[in-house]
Amino acid sequence: MGRADARRALAQESRRAAKSGGIRRLFTWKKLLGTFFGIVLLGMGAFGALYLYVDVPAANAMAERQSNVYKYSDGTVLARTGKGVNRQIVDLDEVPKKVQHAFVAAENKTFYKDQGVDLKGTTRALLSTVSGKGKQGGSTITQQYVKNYYLTQDPTVSRKLKELVISLKIDQQKSKDEILAGYINTAYYGRGASGIQAAAQAYYGVDAKDLNVSQGAYLASLLQAPSQYDWNSATPTGKKLVKERWAYTLRNMVEMDWLTESEKAKLKFAYPQKPKPAAGMEGQTGYLVEAANKELEKQGVTEEDREAGGWTFTLTVDKKRQQALEKAVDDQLESKLDREGSKVDATVQAGATSVDPKTGKVVALYGGEDYIKHYISNATRQDYQPASTFKPLVLASALENESTTQDGSLIGLNTVYDGTSKRPVVGSDTPFSPQNEDDRSYGPISVQKAMNSSVNSVFAQMIVDVTPSAAKQTALDLGVPDKNFPERPAVSLGTMNASTWDMAGAYATLDNHGRKVTPHILQSAEHRDRTVNPEKPKREQAISRASADTVTKALTGVVDAGSGSAANTSAYDAAGKTGTSEDNKSAWFAGYTPELTTVVALFGEGDGGRKQVSLTGTANSGRANGGGFPARIWADYTLGALGGGSGKTFDLQDVERGEVPAPPTPSDTPSEEPTESEEPTPSDTPSETPSETPSESPSSSAPPTDSPTVTTPPTSPELPPQPGEDDGKPGERPGGNGLLGE
Repeated sequence: MGRADARRALAQESRRAAKSGGIRRLFTWKKLLGTFFGIVLLGMGAFGALYLYVDVPAANAMAERQSNVYKYSDGTVLARTGKGVNRQIVDLDEVPKKVQHAFVAAENKTFYKDQGVDLKGTTRALLSTVSGKGKQGGSTITQQYVKNYYLTQDPTVSRKLKELVISLKIDQQKSKDEILAGYINTAYYGRGASGIQAAAQAYYGVDAKDLNVSQGAYLASLLQAPSQYDWNSATPTGKKLVKERWAYTLRNMVEMDWLTESEKAKLKFAYPQKPKPAAGMEGQTGYLVEAANKELEKQGVTEEDREAGGWTFTLTVDKKRQQALEKAVDDQLESKLDREGSKVDATVQAGATSVDPKTGKVVALYGGEDYIKHYISNATRQDYQPASTFKPLVLASALENESTTQDGSLIGLNTVYDGTSKRPVVGSDTPFSPQNEDDRSYGPISVQKAMNSSVNSVFAQMIVDVTPSAAKQTALDLGVPDKNFPERPAVSLGTMNASTWDMAGAYATLDNHGRKVTPHILQSAEHRDRTVNPEKPKREQAISRASADTVTKALTGVVDAGSGSAANTSAYDAAGKTGTSEDNKSAWFAGYTPELTTVVALFGEGDGGRKQVSLTGTANSGRANGGGFPARIWADYTLGALGGGSGKTFDLQDVERGEVPAPPTPSDTPSEEPTESEEPTPSDTPSETPSETPSESPSSSAPPTDSPTVTTPPTSPELPPQPGEDDGKPGERPGGNGLLGE
């Protein structure tokens, strides 16, 4: 090598050395350490800014939603409603301590000591999200609570950073118990259940307060993979994994001194019950919930309050009696109808209300064939006429007002009236001459026998003797609503509007010796932040005990020897009254025992509920009167509701027998022997077609032993018919015969 080459090689080596030294000078330990701390400080500054920037937000909409729980009187669940979220928040002290510990052992052993975050887990989750691997576990209970309650489930970096910041703040602001309560009440457990209360019901059919350690450990284990770990739908692998998770939870409880080894050894895996369909509004459920909601409105719980959720509503409905009522309607009516093949059967709607006469509690209610198919509740609708079920209230008013007949005789059960069909009423400015069923005349007949056979002409005269205004006031006092309620003689035959609920209240008051009974279906309404104590119904004396008991005595005759004989049985003591409205558009049976008051009705409903139609021909049975299907449903239900019968009898006091006048001049119209058949009753409103089908007549029975010698009050000359009233001539009145009632 020449000198020139040597110089060039030396120069190159020198340049390489200079370059290497420059790099070393650039990446000294001091500079590297300074850079690291600079990055850390920059990150801390950024996190500090983020900490200041991110506030704890309001709860997300999903977390705030809760289901409302409706329960039967015995506490079993009737339905859950509320925006599709099955959640009911419970306080932490309602959850057994060992069950609380099971959740901590399964999810976050350091929960009671940490500051609300798991940096390793959060970093791992962030890297997983950035790399596109999806969601990653590792969060603390606090972080999971924050995600459920304040944020969303979106697997984004921004959401994860917010979760970290909010968790730190929440840990400073809330106690560990508050955080744990929030977590177990917002977590999703599968089977549509959000929160531990809903989960306890869904998997074990118990309330959260009744969970044992094994069950709690299973629910805690579910949170890792709810659908995969649901025992009843899990694959063999899923079952294996959830059992391992359950065992892991228990081991951690032992490690944390929350469970002893001996206690753990005794525990067996808590197999959950099979899933049940979510309680919906089908069948009678919707009608019961609707009735409760209407009552809640009256108690000050608005629809907006309810929609916010979180309520537990306990109804007065007795589950067994409700089932008995549904079965009675199915057995005595629905099983006999051909809704697909018969135009008449397709229009038939049944409704019923059953009340405890001592308390007013609605113990059973039937709103229709199915709430999903027929949203109008037949139990509470007020668009049909109660017909002759109103006649006992006319008698009640006569007794209460100590009314007398036209000749001055005190009205009671022995008082004799002229039962001649089409007999014009005497003493009224409004002429009225109602026709009895089949135009049958009874001649002189006692009030008791007239009630048994539901004789229209007798009660038309009686309301004139009482005065329609006084009779109306008594009816209002008993609970009949003031709907289309004119003060005219024809109202004696039930031409106003009322529901089975309304009439059940009136008859329950009679059953309760005249002390007012107001039906109600709400037992209690409870919320975590509010409790509503339902207003107690008034218990004032609507009519005297003597008046009420006298009416009860009369109505026992209807069941024993009259139109209500289909309800007669030796299994219980009963009183009741049949009713069939104009053109057979509705048919009723209102009755009671010493323990139970129930009103059953059928309604003919056509054109999607916009038109009232005749029930005649229902199940090919001719005229569907109150002594038929309604009375049989009533009897079947009452027998079941009373557990096969009852030995209790009516305690009747001071029954008013009334006075019997001296024999007057007989009516010009020949009388016939009394019968116990039902009869339609005239209305203020004309019908369109005359009745063509005679009513069913129950078998005759011996007349009551207290029947007096029959005499009649004087009759009056015919008065010309007035607009809107019946002239007693079928087919001649505008629109038809005006037959109504029974």
